[in-house]
Amino acid sequence: MDPIAAQHDRILILDFGSQVTQLIARRLRESGVYCEVWPYTAPLTRIEGFGAKGIILSGGPASVTEGASPRPPEGIFTMGLPVLGICYGQQVMAAILGGSVEGGHAREFGRAEIGVTRDCAITKGVWAPGAVETVWMSHGDRITVLPPGFAVVASSGGAPFALIADDERHFYGTMFHPEVVHTPHGAALLRNFTHGVCGCTGDWTMAGFRAAAVALIRDQVGTGRVVCGLSGGVDSSVAAVLLHEAIGDQLTCIYVDHGLMRAGESEQVVATFRDRFNIHLVHRDASEMFLGALAGVTDPEVKRKTIGRLFIEVFEEEQHKIGGADFLAQGTLYPDVIESVSATGGPSVTIKSHHNVGGLPAGMRMKLVEPLRDLFKDEVRALGRELGMPEEIVGRHPFPGPGLAIRIPGEVTREKADLLRQVDTIYLDEIRKAGLYDAIWQAFAVLLPVRTVGVMGDGRTYESACALRAVTSTDGMTADVYPFEMSFLGRVSARIVNEVRGINRVTYDITSKPPGTIEWE
Repeated sequence: MDPIAAQHDRILILDFGSQVTQLIARRLRESGVYCEVWPYTAPLTRIEGFGAKGIILSGGPASVTEGASPRPPEGIFTMGLPVLGICYGQQVMAAILGGSVEGGHAREFGRAEIGVTRDCAITKGVWAPGAVETVWMSHGDRITVLPPGFAVVASSGGAPFALIADDERHFYGTMFHPEVVHTPHGAALLRNFTHGVCGCTGDWTMAGFRAAAVALIRDQVGTGRVVCGLSGGVDSSVAAVLLHEAIGDQLTCIYVDHGLMRAGESEQVVATFRDRFNIHLVHRDASEMFLGALAGVTDPEVKRKTIGRLFIEVFEEEQHKIGGADFLAQGTLYPDVIESVSATGGPSVTIKSHHNVGGLPAGMRMKLVEPLRDLFKDEVRALGRELGMPEEIVGRHPFPGPGLAIRIPGEVTREKADLLRQVDTIYLDEIRKAGLYDAIWQAFAVLLPVRTVGVMGDGRTYESACALRAVTSTDGMTADVYPFEMSFLGRVSARIVNEVRGINRVTYDITSKPPGTIEWE
């Protein structure tokens, strides 16, 4: 078992492929409960060895009515542990325990209202009998016959068994998704399950994680030397500061500047890590190499792969100059771990290439140190604050590894990058002045691959157009457009057109995004 997990009460989530399974884990972590997400194919012996205080079965795209539908080990229902099934998890639990599930009934997707008919342990203090509650549904199949011992707690027109409970065995099932923000009291229902039913104490804190992680790093590294690829982003920055607290001068950070960073970013990285934290930092300006290799390249995937390949080459050169190292530190987060062991597959490699610039080189004979692999993004930010890191680092908007390259559709040139940096700087400056930066998950500008005719003063112009994008998100998986006031957009557009020579038109992207990437390309 993971040494950090062993120190805490824990819940196990078995994943059946839902696009929001990670949200279940994040809601539990937010309430102070350590949890892990495993594929539903995990063997029973491994599940028993984890020592969970309860099990949650996630949703998923399959149908229980299909003969080869995914099933958890039936032994989980005889372990004496509380079990909560969500959507597909509810249906598969009902089918295994003696109920019936059928397809072909009225589907429910999106917001729905359910009527609460009785109490149970997970609705205690949250929902009362007779109440009508809003939830988020996403199902086509439904239970038609309850398993023995279960009672209906809440129902809707499309889901007569929207919430079912067997309080004696501590088995519960929801047809709706309590983990999403669209179910207003969903987090409270989950907390009733973890704290009330399972008896978790909520002992998962970043202060506790910090102490445990420092001890774990020291034990793993010993007297060895560690090299860390520092991008200036939240993940690698927090990893570097945590490692430095644990092993001090045994750590060397390498910052590769590919010429596609935001304005002033390289200077900020050097000042923060060399001057404030006194971390040994190698700064390599490789912008000429990167921009030269990108000349004439227009395919977005080729651009990403070119940047990734060069990043690794430069990184290897610099780590050889310092005499090599015994360990390579990476800012791997728990969502990366979940994706790497997913039993349901999917385009994770393609999606990751959108944000990242490389992986572990095959020729590097170093052991991995991944101090953040148990954490979600919001927990990494909390850890950074626990470590005393400046808010401009831990609170910054996500920035992809390939940098501005994926915000310049078509060929990337130094001139285009400089133009986009100016636009981006003005945009973010106005967002900060308006006090909106922390209310927005991500905001950025895009240099469009078009030129437009305009009139400025008494002259005609033929210059580039840019687009502005800003989204809100609670999880980084889905994104809704931020509703700027027109006065704000007018002010920003006027500044960009007046101050950036080469831009004569500004548009605002108002599209929302389903689960998946929220970048431009």
